[in-house]
Amino acid sequence: MTYDRNNIFAKILRGDIPCKKILENDYALAFYDINPQAPTHALVIPKGEYVSFDDFSAKASNEEITMFIRSVGEVARQLNAPMDGFRLIANAGLNGGQEVPHFHIHILAGRRLGRMVAAA
Repeated sequence: MTYDRNNIFAKILRGDIPCKKILENDYALAFYDINPQAPTHALVIPKGEYVSFDDFSAKASNEEITMFIRSVGEVARQLNAPMDGFRLIANAGLNGGQEVPHFHIHILAGRRLGRMVAAA
């Protein structure tokens, strides 16, 4: 899969589409999901052009990877997610349920989240 520079997250990174920002640094942008699946639902995206976790883990520099993961942790703490527990989700590809072709991590918290995968 090639990176689409017109995906919604690329547009948010460029400032073409607004977001309710939680954190921004040289490596990541975090914002609230517009269709939350839990009382707390944030997205953290790298600033680089990475389609999926596979793409990010293979091509990002060690510094990008480290600082992105630290950013995810910082956002979780800002949201007080560690207090009662939270879930991180990174969907990848069609079968993984990825809807936007820009690597991103969901942080969900604020209630019991149930099963990780719906029963077949």
